[in-house]
Amino acid sequence: MKTNIARRVLAGWLFMLAFGTASAVSAHAFPDNSSPHVGASVSPAPKQVKIWFNADIEPLFSTLIVKDSNGNQVSVGTGEIPSGQTALLVTQLKPIPAGLYAVYWSVIARDGHHTEGRWYFTVK
Repeated sequence: MKTNIARRVLAGWLFMLAFGTASAVSAHAFPDNSSPHVGASVSPAPKQVKIWFNADIEPLFSTLIVKDSNGNQVSVGTGEIPSGQTALLVTQLKPIPAGLYAVYWSVIARDGHHTEGRWYFTVK
């Protein structure tokens, strides 16, 4: 009887490891690429910031905001997902001078998982 219970517990753990971990990892949308790139020094100043994700994201719950070193928002609005590009988040920028800029993103993947982060770029 103890052997049978031990086998069931072991089978349950193996099932969770095999399927639970794989679905949890693939369920989140993470940045795959960006323009400008993370940590880049660019010239001239970009007119927009783009982030491509490794999974489709929900337009209603996804934001992309850029702020200057004083914390002032220099992006227009909170970002948008272009038609037909469900893994791309874009925001337009006001004309910006040389300096350090922070990019704040927050997305919800189509399956409901939330991820967020921030990174910086510099305008020379």
